[in-house]
Amino acid sequence: MALTPVEIIAWIVIIGALVKMIILAISPKTWMNFVKKYSAKVAIIQLVSFILAAVVLYFLLEELTIVQIVAVVAFTGLLIMFGLATHIDYLLKKYRAQIKNGTMWKENGLYALVWLILLVWAGKELLAM
Repeated sequence: MALTPVEIIAWIVIIGALVKMIILAISPKTWMNFVKKYSAKVAIIQLVSFILAAVVLYFLLEELTIVQIVAVVAFTGLLIMFGLATHIDYLLKKYRAQIKNGTMWKENGLYALVWLILLVWAGKELLAM
């Protein structure tokens, strides 16, 4: 049975998430040491994740529309919001500091631009239906 690229992506997420959960259940310090080792390289994380996001988007668009992908983003975003709700004070403090320092757009501009492009693209598709 040959897997499609989207099925391969799903398997990577499943296996990666299960490995993470198992490691966190057995030895949270091991996971945190792993994260600490790589989290200091923010620019590399951003570059690699941006490239991987583009590759995943490419393969998703082979099977789904941008509208369907944005709807899945809503589902994922709500799950992330559920998980981060207990950390909202920390996040708000960080964003307030960015606004106060005038660095919000410098630090988040490319990210916001990518979202804007995806939202406009999906909006145009919806209006064309």
